[in-house]
Amino acid sequence: MDPEPGGDHEADADPQSTYDRIAAHFSKTREYAWPEVESFLDGRTAARALDLGCGNGRHAELLAERADAVVGVDLSRGLLREAVARARDRTYDGTASFVHGDAAALPIAADAVGLAVYVATVHHLPSREARVRSLDELARVLAPSGTALVSAWSTAHDRFDREEGFDTTVDWTLPGGETVPRYYHIYSPAEFEADIAKSALETADADVSSGNCYATVTVPPP
Repeated sequence: MDPEPGGDHEADADPQSTYDRIAAHFSKTREYAWPEVESFLDGRTAARALDLGCGNGRHAELLAERADAVVGVDLSRGLLREAVARARDRTYDGTASFVHGDAAALPIAADAVGLAVYVATVHHLPSREARVRSLDELARVLAPSGTALVSAWSTAHDRFDREEGFDTTVDWTLPGGETVPRYYHIYSPAEFEADIAKSALETADADVSSGNCYATVTVPPP
């Protein structure tokens, strides 16, 4: 079903139960890393890395090639089980660990990671306050020289005919036909950059690609 723009969708915003329900099927459709993540990681390394909103761990797998230790954080325990199984099957489980946690209250120490990806997750948080708080949390856990890639679904996607950001739900269809609504905040590029600017992060580069807003971010010096 195409998303219906507008309206108050905050009541639909329960990503944990949503993704627990669809985890196994969702994981099967998320086999490969995004090219934009591959490009961002090219040439970058770190002692410790973070995959925030890790899903089934497909980007944690890339990070495991570039860091001594990787932690994946997700709110869905179902997706974390998929991530653990993937890491074991592909033998990077010695490098990667997976933790249940909220993107707006990360269970990670300050200045702990030098490299992070926060992909296709911030748009599931149900309010601007929570989304900006999650960006602040990313800033908190990034080391002073750390770098991260943040992405969100954008009004630039060809399925939307809107210029301003809006809330909506997009159905996931399970085998057998059951549909599970997923909450999204669809960002305009300007709004996406404004939310990052409101947070403790600093934008080094921003772009729109494949219908998503992307920003390479760092922590500004004190």
